[in-house]
Amino acid sequence: MNVPALPPALCLLNPHAANGRCAALAAPLRAALPHVPLVLPDDVASARRRLLALPKGSRVLVAGGDGTVHQLLPALVERRLELALLPSGTGNDLARALGIAGLGWQAALARVQRAPAHAMDLGEVVTPEGGRRLFMSSLTAGFDAAIAIRAQAAPKWLRGQPRYLWATLAAVGRLRVYPLRVEADGELLHEGPLLFASSLNTPTYGSGMPAAPGARIDDGQLQLLRVGAFGRLGALATMPLLLSGQHLRHRRIALGAFRTLHLASSAPVPLAVDGEPLPSACDITVRVLPRALGVVRLDAR
Repeated sequence: MNVPALPPALCLLNPHAANGRCAALAAPLRAALPHVPLVLPDDVASARRRLLALPKGSRVLVAGGDGTVHQLLPALVERRLELALLPSGTGNDLARALGIAGLGWQAALARVQRAPAHAMDLGEVVTPEGGRRLFMSSLTAGFDAAIAIRAQAAPKWLRGQPRYLWATLAAVGRLRVYPLRVEADGELLHEGPLLFASSLNTPTYGSGMPAAPGARIDDGQLQLLRVGAFGRLGALATMPLLLSGQHLRHRRIALGAFRTLHLASSAPVPLAVDGEPLPSACDITVRVLPRALGVVRLDAR
């Protein structure tokens, strides 16, 4: 039986999301939500402080994209807050998994205010030095992380997949493969060069690429996407396969579920979480955190 939806305790809008375009929603949201405090935080620290001051279990409307939600994850989890997302970012892969991508802000607002919250899994990446980072969509390791890092410098007028395609072409010029040892749930899966080995919680990443079509955000596991060693032409040739969801037919590409993953390399590997860069590392552990966050979703993916 569904639990009745909570009224929102706060609406947090990231004025920097979508290269600043999200800021235009401030006035319409104030008019649409006259009894809900609207916060436009100056920085991540102030946004987290506002969330940490809320009663546990409160529902929070967040206007922004994957990067916005990623930065708020520690506070959302600590206070067990319900996330109701108004997708206003560049990638919006979480919005796709929640069934609200493509809705205008008015339609999304009307739906997420009435819908109940469900528990979703999160991922966590841990380094040997004790560093920890949560993610809700993806942990990329290798070439696709290099693409995510490049996408940060893309022209502001590029949005969605064109932004990632631009970054791909820029990253191909410095293409590298990485000597990776990959262990999943205690089993050695691979030892040798890979283009990338990335962990996905949502069916899509990179602004809609259907990389893990069977992934679910509530099944207690993550999906490992391994892509073998390719040269520049081979790497470019895999892009149409990823964009069309036909990549799993290729013999050098594999997808499989796991709960705990260990990646080790003799050379530092580029990393990114939910499209946000992390310091390169030679050794990381990735694990699933089942039912770690309450989210409002409109479908069962």
